[in-house]
Amino acid sequence: MDFEITDLTNYKHIHLIGIGGISMSAIAETLHNWNYIVTGSDTTQSTITDKLNKHGITTTIGHDFVNIKKANLVVYSAAISENDPEIILAKENHIPLVGRGEFVGYLTKLYKETICISGTHGKTTTTSMISMCFINAQKDPTIEVGAILDSIGGNYRIGNSDYFILESCEYKGNFLNFFPHAEIILNIDNDHLDYFKTFQNIITTFQNFALKLEESGVLITNADDENCFALKEIVKSHFISYGINNCQANYIAKNIQFNKDGFPIFDVYKDGNFYASIELSVAGKHNVLNALACIATCNYYHIPIEIVSSSLKAFTGAERRLEFKGKLPGEVSIFDDYAHHPTEIKATLEAIQNKSFHESWVIFQPHTYSRTKNLLDDFANVLIHFNHIIILDIYAAREKNTFQISSKDLVDKIKSLGKEALYISDFDAVVSYIKSNVKSNDIIITLGAGTVTNIGPMLIN
Repeated sequence: MDFEITDLTNYKHIHLIGIGGISMSAIAETLHNWNYIVTGSDTTQSTITDKLNKHGITTTIGHDFVNIKKANLVVYSAAISENDPEIILAKENHIPLVGRGEFVGYLTKLYKETICISGTHGKTTTTSMISMCFINAQKDPTIEVGAILDSIGGNYRIGNSDYFILESCEYKGNFLNFFPHAEIILNIDNDHLDYFKTFQNIITTFQNFALKLEESGVLITNADDENCFALKEIVKSHFISYGINNCQANYIAKNIQFNKDGFPIFDVYKDGNFYASIELSVAGKHNVLNALACIATCNYYHIPIEIVSSSLKAFTGAERRLEFKGKLPGEVSIFDDYAHHPTEIKATLEAIQNKSFHESWVIFQPHTYSRTKNLLDDFANVLIHFNHIIILDIYAAREKNTFQISSKDLVDKIKSLGKEALYISDFDAVVSYIKSNVKSNDIIITLGAGTVTNIGPMLIN
């Protein structure tokens, strides 16, 4: 379907299908800021679509056949199929179509210093950390991040410099459309198997991404991840590594401790020499690795470590990344996290272990049928480490249930491991059960990439 853009100024009216997505909305706001006529459609009303309308970007819930016909260019998200009525109408009217990945790829060509943060886990947090450092260093970057970041008032920022800091997703090989000068690859794990089918295909895709770098570019990656560290053997660019366990890394975290809130305090050694002492305001050992990626990136771009250190200390997390939502009577704390892969859930679990609480409650909403099917055992084996487990219905996202899987299968798997778990489909019933059974000083975590995020506010209200 895709049309190759050579000059964006040839298109005055750009229509976005799936405009309510976190990345698509950032594109819409960017184009609107550049004085293009921007319209779009989405299946679901949200705070994002409401915000777009308030900013003068006409956003239709459902199909928008009127603006499709008026548009000079149509951009569509990865969730849109070739059979979508707006796609068909655009084809019938010979309006150029371009996918989100290809369109963002065009945008990356407009900047001399496109910095792509990729990896299976941790992209949003690391992108946010790097963004804060660049802003505080007065480098005036353009930013596109996969969550709402309070410090920039949204999920994007329009800068006036050569720097474009971009969260870069591997799904469907989208980041292979980008043209980075710097790549940060945080980790390589077995996710999105609905598309990639095998773990080796995921590894190969990240290898191809790393090979996009020119000799003048830089790859910054995790030495503790063997598939990341192996990229050193194939890239032609400058190679910088970081880690906790791999003594060959350029940047190493040592003397890691945690304060009463579970926030890490650690020393950084660069090429064997003490470099800095760092305090974070986000929980978990995984965030030490994210911070190391940020530190290595900022040092490459000559940002003083004092600015980096103070920016990391001030950073309290992006939306839905172990986000504190509030408390119930009895000092019961509620947190919300986007984790929807076993590795991410394990990181969240380890992060809360450094906090002080009585017992833990997890309310988990599996995300996509394919991921639940492929990783059922892994989900069960990590969830059993919470004291109390509630499983919601699977959030379908882009899929139909052709996998013969349900949340009850996950509950049965957990029970087979000797741990009690409840399947509850109704959110109001979840709230009622929690309020009737939670004890003083317990901790509640809502987990998943879907609508489970609504349960925290329901509990509080």
